[in-house]
Amino acid sequence: MVAPLTLFDGADAWSLLASRASAQPRHPWLIWRPFDGPGQTWTYGDFVAEAERVASGLRREGARRGDRILIHMNNCPEMLLTWFACARIGAVAVSTNARLAGEEIAYVRGKVAPVLGVTQPDLVETVSAACPGLKLFVAGGNFDTLRNAVGDAPPERDLTMAPLAIQFTSGTTSRPKGAVFTHANALWGARVGAAHMELTASDVSLVYLPLFHIVGLSWITLATLWAGGTIVLQPRFSASRFWPVSIECGCTFTVMMPFVWKALDKLDKPRHRYRLWNHGALDSALAQRYGVRVNASWGMTEVVTEGTVSIPSLPCAEGGMGRPAPEYQIRVADDDGNQVAPGEIGNLEVRAQRGVGLFLEYYGDPAATVAAFTHDGYFRTGDRVTRLADGSLRYAGRAKDMLKVGGENVAAGEIERVIAAVAGVREAAVTGKPHDFLAEVAVAFVLIEDDVTDRAALIAAIEAACLANLADFKQPREIRIVDELPRSVNEKVAKGVLQKMAAEAG
Repeated sequence: MVAPLTLFDGADAWSLLASRASAQPRHPWLIWRPFDGPGQTWTYGDFVAEAERVASGLRREGARRGDRILIHMNNCPEMLLTWFACARIGAVAVSTNARLAGEEIAYVRGKVAPVLGVTQPDLVETVSAACPGLKLFVAGGNFDTLRNAVGDAPPERDLTMAPLAIQFTSGTTSRPKGAVFTHANALWGARVGAAHMELTASDVSLVYLPLFHIVGLSWITLATLWAGGTIVLQPRFSASRFWPVSIECGCTFTVMMPFVWKALDKLDKPRHRYRLWNHGALDSALAQRYGVRVNASWGMTEVVTEGTVSIPSLPCAEGGMGRPAPEYQIRVADDDGNQVAPGEIGNLEVRAQRGVGLFLEYYGDPAATVAAFTHDGYFRTGDRVTRLADGSLRYAGRAKDMLKVGGENVAAGEIERVIAAVAGVREAAVTGKPHDFLAEVAVAFVLIEDDVTDRAALIAAIEAACLANLADFKQPREIRIVDELPRSVNEKVAKGVLQKMAAEAG
């Protein structure tokens, strides 16, 4: 079978960075604004030279094309330097959520078998315990042996469709899946994202969202790179630092989340240079309140960039998530595969070339990869949306059991698995409860064994298990011991009833 040609044949993520450095070596690329200590700025030329040295250091440590490099850290320059150094030598960057617990990190290591790891000082102990024997390079410590390396880091050609990165996503299962991105995926995300947001070399994009998620990496960083603009990198979101850094650096673009603007609403609104915020839903009140154009969009890890987007010249309903992006084929189908009518809710499915507009595969999981696509090549997103009469779409929720905690996807089954392993627990069911700041939080309902006499001790044991095995945003905010769980006719837990119970005072 002859593979189709792509726009990006003969190119790779490193060649994009190198071309920008060649065209505008003195233009600011990365402005680092940590919470403590002095900031720093890299021009495109500076950054390419340093990433080249890190690539040489990785090769000196034995990393080769196709090898996986574990990157477990919050936003920092070393994270981006390592990511692009992997692109330079053809290695695969495995970015993991810096909030993962040790058992979760161990699972990732077992899945991808990294040859090296890069982390930060406060995470060394956790990563070392989860990955015994894995050689680690630590930002602010021995990472300098990589960034100061000299030697040859020859480019690995023919990388267009080769794996570049693996980003783990909970999806709708109880264990995370590693979505594999090619170099073409990165170039696609960069080009399409820049086009959707009309980014230019004069734009300055604030990156407070984590680079281990697709929004921070593709929607903002790579899109800004394609445009030849500047990114302002922060370790994470800080309400007190958002406006000072934005104003100091002249930021013009970022992606907003509900928990961010809810925090900002409590502060004074200064004069700023923002021209555009990307947001999950069209919000005219938000745009008017801050004097910023707001684009609505939707996406997910496997879709690389925005699969839907709003544009001023076409209608989008208030609260809508935009219209199908022209780069994707989008359909909204019922459970039998038929298109739903306007006003109806259906399953959102997306089609584009695998390894270009959509992720390549789930790493080491061919069965999950096959199950993720329809017979005619549409990706089953697991999201449900409403078709609106004006042609736009509105998000209606997850088809399967998924919580959204402060912007983080959380599979209820992953929490249930940890709780069920605690001695004295007969069964656990987890659902979401509305939360003013985080949108929702997890609530666990637990059936206990008949011989349990100390309920307080059992709850303490459950809390300890969750603390040891789950990231903080996955931990249930409430644990309720119940005499029975509501069930449907097929004896499955009735999560809809459970959600109503969770909303009531516990």
